[in-house]
Amino acid sequence: MNGKLVAVLALFLISAAMSQGRTLARMGMELRCQCIATHSKFIPPRNIQDVKLTQSGPHCKNVEVIATLKDGKEVCLDPTAPWVQVIIKAILAK
Repeated sequence: MNGKLVAVLALFLISAAMSQGRTLARMGMELRCQCIATHSKFIPPRNIQDVKLTQSGPHCKNVEVIATLKDGKEVCLDPTAPWVQVIIKAILAK
């Protein structure tokens, strides 16, 4: 029994580690945060295809910045990172 519990916990931890910086699956209009973790390392703008900014509200207390990379992956960016703040200012200026 303990072996099964350890295996399940290990699988859960691996799954959680692999999902860092990714968005939760979106099915329709969800009323919760989309980002489970954020990525703060610099991503060159040439690798970014699109950026979505979601303000905080009743669905989520956090400001969320979700970048779609040119390879199709979605990455949640840390809105407090200086390079992300530059992107947010550029989006808001448009």
